[in-house]
Amino acid sequence: MAHGPTTQWAEDKASEYKSKLGVYLFIFYTLVYAGFIVINVMNPKLMGVKVIAGLSLAGVYGFGLIILAIVMGLIYNYLCTQKEYAVNK
Repeated sequence: MAHGPTTQWAEDKASEYKSKLGVYLFIFYTLVYAGFIVINVMNPKLMGVKVIAGLSLAGVYGFGLIILAIVMGLIYNYLCTQKEYAVNK
């Protein structure tokens, strides 16, 4: 007993927008991450400096990168969903 597809697939009218937004967010994150790498290469002792509540710069920057990636993913999802609603009306 076969059944049809559960969703209807059609042309993604927002794909160009989503691609450009993804590239921009990737470039932004790459630059922030490159800052982390540059600090580690140029002045690794700086990463041991306590900056917030006894946490080192390495820990704060590292957790910041993780949080930034999550926030950027949420922003990407929100903006892409809004664009899809706008172009599919």
